[in-house]
Amino acid sequence: MRTTTLAVALAALSFAPLTPLHTQQPGVTALPDTAIARIDRVFAALGSAEAPGCAVGMSRNGQPVLTRAYGMANLEHGVRNTPETVFESGSVAKQFTAAALVLLAQDGRLSLDDDVRRYLPEVPDFGRRITIRHLLTHTSGLRDQWGLLGLKGSRPGTQVHDFDTILSLVSRQRALNFRPGEEYLYSNTGYTLAAIIVQRVSGRSFAAFSSERLFTPLGMTNTRWRDDFTTVVRNRATAYSGTTATSFRQDMPFTNVIGNGGLLTTVADLLKWNAFLDGAVTTVANPGLMHQMEARMTLSDGRRSDYALGLTVGERDGIREVTHGGATAGYRTWLARYPGRGLSIAVLCNSARANASSLGEQAMATVLPRPVTSAATTAAATADTDLAPYAGLFRAARTETLMRSAVRDGRLTTELPGTMTLAPIGPDRFRAGSQEIVYLRDGGRVREVLRVSDGDTTRYLPARAVTPTPASLAAYAGTYWSDELETRLRVLVRDGVLVVQQRRGSEVVLAPTFADGFTGPAGNIVFSRNRAGRVDGFGIWAGRVRNVRFSREPVTPATTK
Repeated sequence: MRTTTLAVALAALSFAPLTPLHTQQPGVTALPDTAIARIDRVFAALGSAEAPGCAVGMSRNGQPVLTRAYGMANLEHGVRNTPETVFESGSVAKQFTAAALVLLAQDGRLSLDDDVRRYLPEVPDFGRRITIRHLLTHTSGLRDQWGLLGLKGSRPGTQVHDFDTILSLVSRQRALNFRPGEEYLYSNTGYTLAAIIVQRVSGRSFAAFSSERLFTPLGMTNTRWRDDFTTVVRNRATAYSGTTATSFRQDMPFTNVIGNGGLLTTVADLLKWNAFLDGAVTTVANPGLMHQMEARMTLSDGRRSDYALGLTVGERDGIREVTHGGATAGYRTWLARYPGRGLSIAVLCNSARANASSLGEQAMATVLPRPVTSAATTAAATADTDLAPYAGLFRAARTETLMRSAVRDGRLTTELPGTMTLAPIGPDRFRAGSQEIVYLRDGGRVREVLRVSDGDTTRYLPARAVTPTPASLAAYAGTYWSDELETRLRVLVRDGVLVVQQRRGSEVVLAPTFADGFTGPAGNIVFSRNRAGRVDGFGIWAGRVRNVRFSREPVTPATTK
């Protein structure tokens, strides 16, 4: 479809105005008061006049049936959240970036299977072709920008970042997390680069292109990109971290990087977007956009990821579910569609403590109840199970992540990464949230652990924990430099523990785990040795960032006076 034709078609899209809460609009089936009361109870903890909160919107067949708001938009001035309050959407924004690139592909301006270096020559040649589709499906292998900037000591809030910041950072990388297409690993870098590609191909700013081709035609009048964080935005909620007991502090995303996030919007506008994607408005003759965006990525080994183009596509109790969550600074968000039922829900919060996806799922249960399940079968299957054999330290060599299992109060828990209680679901099988943990045993002893999450399986092998002596720790002391981050770190021994000093005087303490391996708040450090056995560097493994190399610098002899 030509650009002008799509714009005209989108302009025909219209939505009936929202009516006051609890009332029924002609042609719209409003939620019954009993359902509204249940949703109010879901958000009750966020309805204080002394704390930030949320807004929630729900629609059926493209028409809004509920918009509700709770808590405060601004604590300093006593302004309450309303259904018209503007929030920042976090990673929910990614689907709009993906849509912009799909539009350009439909215009014939690019292909999603083009090499990104065709448009971004600043990206190094890693010896493997990275495509635009890899960027949009988190399969590029590019290290996450926020993880890299955190290791550099330049995380958001310490300096203002823009597109040039990220391009410069990417241009210095010498390795990928993995070969493009082999794995799924969430990376904000891909979406920032995608936004830059939109600018270079369209010849317009990313914000202007999005407004012209998406927001304005769809009637999303309260939606814009935060391309200048200093801009005054009418009706915007301030984001906060903290609690009423400990006091609140402003927690805003002071950055000009967009595409990966940075979308300012309302629940009503997000419902309009979902209605468009669902095809609830037949005047928009563009089915190709939705179908392309919901096509899940197939990895190079044939496995299918749940992630499509800025959307996670799966099932909820046998019902097709298309979702994405978001978190940036103190904002928490969730957007979901159930195309087979014509239902959509949007949750936007300005409290860092809010679990937007959980709140949204509970609210959704008022109109789409989940089947009642019994724990009796699970309990019977695992009754009298001896949990002690599952305890231990396990290491994933591919990602250098660690998992420590322990038995606490008669229940199996994991203490790395993060503390979670494992719920038994069968022999040697446990669940923690959306993850499944499987222990493979030989003769009772665990030989391997499988952690299944997001369509990917991470394999862990037993690791032998070590307790190094102060003398052995001295072998790691020294200064280390990373060309990729242009950062120098100093490692020293203090009071019998290993300490890493970053610039600006910040320090982190490292805890020993396995031979030459340590863990700290930022992730895991694995030291390397030369042929003589001397420590010559280390790699940092921090979730979405793998093996960022630091080389040991030569010791400069002290000057004798």
